[in-house]
Amino acid sequence: MFNIVLVEPEIPQNTGNIARTCAVTGAVLHLVRPLGFDISEKAVKRAGLDYWHLVDIRVYRNIRHFFEVNGDENIWLMTTKAPRKYTDVKFTDGCYLLFGRETRGLDDDIREKYADRCLRIPMRGDARSMNLGNSVAVALYEALRQNDFPDLVCDHATVW
Repeated sequence: MFNIVLVEPEIPQNTGNIARTCAVTGAVLHLVRPLGFDISEKAVKRAGLDYWHLVDIRVYRNIRHFFEVNGDENIWLMTTKAPRKYTDVKFTDGCYLLFGRETRGLDDDIREKYADRCLRIPMRGDARSMNLGNSVAVALYEALRQNDFPDLVCDHATVW
């Protein structure tokens, strides 16, 4: 089981897309407040998120609360400001992949504290960043691939 952590996500469509990715992979979705949208049952139903019940979602008051509950032993920070590629490390079962806000990424103090745990997705030098949902999918599926896609259906003959 892997953990996706969105620190202060701002765009509901991105979080909805990421929630679907977590639903199909079994990853736990951790949301660190403040959130830029409503995740009440009423709002989720109105948005038509029919897979929401498949997602294990955990919400935290702030980043300090997240670390109080989960610790910082097995974390990886995904940031455009990292010197190391996400493919350069071994993701272990249960690790946490942290992603920052769509507009500003992770705060400097968190990146500095965990500088040796910061990873990037390679891209063109003149591009600012990838979409958050795409970034989560790239990193999560690399972690799953490294661990032989635990508990996921990989044989097309058994699907549909």
